[in-house]
Amino acid sequence: MKYGEKAVKKAKLEIWENSCQDRDYNIEISFPEFTCLCPRSGYPDFATIKINYCPAKYIVELKSIKLYFNSFRNKHISHEAVTNKIFDDLKSRLKPKSLEVIGDFNVRGNVKTVIRVVM
Repeated sequence: MKYGEKAVKKAKLEIWENSCQDRDYNIEISFPEFTCLCPRSGYPDFATIKINYCPAKYIVELKSIKLYFNSFRNKHISHEAVTNKIFDDLKSRLKPKSLEVIGDFNVRGNVKTVIRVVM
């Protein structure tokens, strides 16, 4: 197993303390190379995952979220399920003031899907 595969296998969302808790601000993260597998066909699905959140006490460390996203590349999971899982994982770890996760999936079979989960 290569070092990148080992890092993805051990992926966990790492959180840091927000150094600017005295003000509200938004953090936007875009991951344009997201992949997972269709649970029905096994074909790969490609998406851009977008996160927009207003942190409270914690922020997510960027390398850890990259590895976390890459951990889905061999998982059979639907567009809806994966977008909601990412939302749930971030919400439980960060406890943000607000959070939006968008799964903007590439066209497959002439169908375009965008999943948006908001709190």
